[in-house]
Amino acid sequence: MLLARVDGSATSTIKHPSATGWRLAICQPQDDQGNDVGGPLIALDDMGAALHQQVIISSDGDSLRDWVEDSHSPLRFMVTHIVDEVLA
Repeated sequence: MLLARVDGSATSTIKHPSATGWRLAICQPQDDQGNDVGGPLIALDDMGAALHQQVIISSDGDSLRDWVEDSHSPLRFMVTHIVDEVLA
């Protein structure tokens, strides 16, 4: 799981059927100090995270495929939590 900040959303008219109907959030991974780490990732967001909100994203592709009910889905990341506060 990764701490990340929602930097926007992505839309696509042509996509894998398993992504139809889901919001795709652009998530920038961060360290525990809030510094950006690596490049942004696209994560499926069923939590309704707002712009610039901190979230936890999971890279558990098996769980995501169960979630979208498609064992062949190429999707990898999903928002699993909206963060209220980061405690050090």
